[in-house]
Amino acid sequence: MSNLFAIAYPDLATAQKVRDETVGLQKQKLIELEDIVVVERREDGKIKLHQMVSTTGAGAATGALWGGVIGLLFFMPFLGAALGGATGAAVGASADVGVDDTFMRQVGQHLQPGSAAVFLLVRKATADKVVPALAPFGGEIIQTSLTTEEEEHLREAVKAAQGAAV
Repeated sequence: MSNLFAIAYPDLATAQKVRDETVGLQKQKLIELEDIVVVERREDGKIKLHQMVSTTGAGAATGALWGGVIGLLFFMPFLGAALGGATGAAVGASADVGVDDTFMRQVGQHLQPGSAAVFLLVRKATADKVVPALAPFGGEIIQTSLTTEEEEHLREAVKAAQGAAV
């Protein structure tokens, strides 16, 4: 089962650095992510989701491939690929994988204008390596799916890691 973590940061740049660092930790096999999204609350109050994976592009590519194959059956591969690509893009754009977009937008409404948050859906992690790597960025844990006891333990570990980083 995956655990959700939402961590608020004072600006978009810091949140993006945290996302990049987390992706680097995943490459080192220290954390396994199901999803990671940066949620930005702009100065005008609008919420922008910065997704790592574009389901629109993947849907378009898959649709174009299958459309082309089916189009070959009717001797119209280019028309089939075009229709398949358009359909795949539409389906991909409407697909929501990982953390629910509506939920992230709702939580994003509580951020200060100009700030951002990182939403992580974590399958598993080596906490004693991940927490110290992310602690120097600061941030405030605003939401988790952990039990109250586990969340308090996490807050203590983050505070200790931030103290050690100073």
